[in-house]
Amino acid sequence: MELQLPARPPFSFAAVADSHGWRQLAPFGGDRDALSYVLRLNAGRVIELHLAGAGDGVRVAADGEFAAAELSEIAATVTWMFGLDQDLSAFYAAASGEPKLAQAAAGGKGRILRSPTLFEDVVKTILTTNTVWGSTKRMVANVVGLFGDPLPADPARRAFPTPASLAASDEATLRQAARLGYRAPAVLELAQRVAAGALDLEGLRTADLPTPELRKRLLAIKGVGPYAVANLLMLLGRYDAIPIDSWALSQVSRGFHGGAAIGPAEVEAAFARWGAWKGLAYWFWQWAD
Repeated sequence: MELQLPARPPFSFAAVADSHGWRQLAPFGGDRDALSYVLRLNAGRVIELHLAGAGDGVRVAADGEFAAAELSEIAATVTWMFGLDQDLSAFYAAASGEPKLAQAAAGGKGRILRSPTLFEDVVKTILTTNTVWGSTKRMVANVVGLFGDPLPADPARRAFPTPASLAASDEATLRQAARLGYRAPAVLELAQRVAAGALDLEGLRTADLPTPELRKRLLAIKGVGPYAVANLLMLLGRYDAIPIDSWALSQVSRGFHGGAAIGPAEVEAAFARWGAWKGLAYWFWQWAD
């Protein structure tokens, strides 16, 4: 099976793949030019998608035969993951006079790689908090390896677990076997709420909510704080927030304040003029290093 999915130009497959570290987290594989992803379709079939750039779009390949409904699901999933239908022309227009963002439109930058579901993105975001990147990769790999459905052609590779699969676990297993530590109760509660229908996470992907209300709903999720909510809003296409971590503080300190100690307020102020696009302006700013 092969699909060719167009994107609104400008588009760069490598720029999306490299937009942040998600491509390094299971069940992704490959590199910036050719990704793989083990996907569990809604009906339960587990497949491996092979993803690569194809002009102004993405080429999707997978082994086997697929029904029309499955092809439609795959196309919609990849469109979401790569933001193929996003219109960023207003951002490019705003950035056109800023040398530090000159490479954004020229390099097809602006889209941020997403997981197929907001559930997966929330879990992964929680697993980035208060830790180093290597630990995040190990925790995600543990969660996928313990609870994900196997790929029939290669059972060692697994899809990201469903909410029901994680909800059926317990805090001790998540703490000890998956090595999630203090994050275990948050991940378990999230999975249980989604699996029980008490929280419609996927509905938030297309919800016509003002950003403050969307932020409020995300912050109500256990384990989601100011940094995590800003990251999730960026993934949802709401760019008026900046995910402020130690790296952001360091970069803005050196880039705007001569290395002086700063706090989150100074990061926000540095990009305030970008308004609804300040998150993207920060994300794709051409920093000195």
